[in-house]
Amino acid sequence: MANYTYYIIYIILIIRKAGFFVALLLCLSLNLKAQNLPDIQLANEYFLKGDKKKAVELYRDLSKSDANIQLIHNNYLTVMLDLGAYDEAQGYLKKISRRDPDNMQYRLDAGIVYVRSGDLNKADKYFRDIISEIRDNVQQAKMMSDYLAARSLIDYSILALSETRQYLGNPFLFCLDLAMLYRIQGQQDKMVQEYLSYVTQSSANIQYVKNVMQALLSKPEELESLERLLYDKVQQNPDVEVYSDLLIWVTMQQKNFYASFIQARAYDKRYKKEGEKSLEVARVALDNEDYDNASKIYRYVIKEFPNSPNHMMARLGLIRTRESRVKKTFPVNADSVKILIGDYQKFIEKYPDNVNSLEATRSEALLYANYLDEKDEAIKILNGLIINPRASLYLKSKAKLDLGDIYLIKGEPWESTLLYSQVEKTQKENPVGYEAKLRNAKLSYYKANFRLAQEHLDILKEATTREIANDAMELSMRIKENIAFDSVGQALTQFAAVELLLYQNKQDEALQQLQYLKEGQLVKPGEQPVAFSNQTILDDVYWLEANLRMKRGEFEASMKLLQRILTEYPDDILSDDAYFLQGEIYERQLKNKEKAMEIYREFLNKYPGSVYAAEARKRFRTLRGDFANENEPVIN
Repeated sequence: MANYTYYIIYIILIIRKAGFFVALLLCLSLNLKAQNLPDIQLANEYFLKGDKKKAVELYRDLSKSDANIQLIHNNYLTVMLDLGAYDEAQGYLKKISRRDPDNMQYRLDAGIVYVRSGDLNKADKYFRDIISEIRDNVQQAKMMSDYLAARSLIDYSILALSETRQYLGNPFLFCLDLAMLYRIQGQQDKMVQEYLSYVTQSSANIQYVKNVMQALLSKPEELESLERLLYDKVQQNPDVEVYSDLLIWVTMQQKNFYASFIQARAYDKRYKKEGEKSLEVARVALDNEDYDNASKIYRYVIKEFPNSPNHMMARLGLIRTRESRVKKTFPVNADSVKILIGDYQKFIEKYPDNVNSLEATRSEALLYANYLDEKDEAIKILNGLIINPRASLYLKSKAKLDLGDIYLIKGEPWESTLLYSQVEKTQKENPVGYEAKLRNAKLSYYKANFRLAQEHLDILKEATTREIANDAMELSMRIKENIAFDSVGQALTQFAAVELLLYQNKQDEALQQLQYLKEGQLVKPGEQPVAFSNQTILDDVYWLEANLRMKRGEFEASMKLLQRILTEYPDDILSDDAYFLQGEIYERQLKNKEKAMEIYREFLNKYPGSVYAAEARKRFRTLRGDFANENEPVIN
């Protein structure tokens, strides 16, 4: 009764607006639907419950009315096919197709009936006839392809698009659609060819293609196959810039930066880029700690493009490469740091009015503070940078964070949090603002205020930058894991205090405290040691001390601690870190090439899914000499 009243009121409103005859037609339509909807709902309930025989009986009666077809078609056809009622399905489709001859779905449904009945020859001829009929119509070909792909008939889906493309003489038609279909089929070479066709239509498409290929081509052999294909494309089409760009990109994905440089050098020459692409390769090589190739590329740009703006960037890049190498050679040599400071000062004198000199000034200050223990000099330089009117807000914010770090090293945490909070306030939704919040979280952590630290970290886990989010997640997990077993947080409090000592470069005190932690002793100033459980944090203690020993040049002691992680915590989250770091020590500190290769080879077998897997593979291949004698293809 309520529904009936609703319909009457609705019709009265329509009469007022649209007139009597329109309302009368609507009334008849609503009345018809009102009569059939309960039956349709009942049929659908039977369908969902799997009672197909009752469902098909109801759908059969409902199909006698044209008004119900759109509401029941898909379920009715499905249940007929599931029951093997193929003749009934074909009869039903012929009837509704006569009433609506332009409905492509009904025609394609008839082909599905042939497939489900096992009459594949008839289905093949049927689909091919439709494809031939519609191949001049892009919209219908796309509709047919989507329909068939949704029913796992990928071959015919591809055929519909390919025939239309060929008939219309447009080789760039449906590139992305075909790439997706070939991907579903596992035809990787054809998929890549379609993406390459797509990228040649517009250079604006290149980043999209890089993103897709980075996601889909992760195995070394897949990248090597793409590299070979692109070499051929570049040779055959030397004037197509996107092929050269992609070839440089794929060699960088393989971390074969020498090969990337060879191609970038040719690219810069052909397209008169004055070393721009070479600098891009150098930056990525530096980020990946390939100092040899980064240095080689920067020197090339300095020599070949003396009058280009890229000359200055290459000079700065070369200093930064030296700096990274010095910082990664343990123990860090103070004389090498002084030479770096001199290099930065010369750069600043040569380019006094350039914004990059301000960045160089910041780097100089950090070297004074972190490696020469000249904190007052660093503070002076950073304060000058903060008040410099030519410095951007971003650079001033970074300098304030650096200044806060130095005050923390000096043991003045209140000055630190003041500076961090200033940046957090002025750069709320920017990455540098998240950096400031992370530093405040760590400051709370160092002071054993774990609840406040956790509040900051919970926000930062959603940060826009992956590095900050990961750091926040890692610290958050450490707090939660240790507080779960020790609500007072005794072990974590002492561990955090050790981390602060290390941050302040008080290494001897830190080592003493680490020893207490290993022995399960809680030590407070002026009190006797108290025993406590250290099991939840002992792996972190080993890891922290191993890194400290490595930085002090005590490589044998570092190796033993890393081995304890592998022996005592083989399934721990730090196990792959420990194994990889062993390889790095053999390679970069002890210069034991054979042992490093052995570690990296074994690492790939033990931890194929590790975040370090790609780097371990690249380092193994480099040590083996795979990239030492690269052929340099001639590209005119």
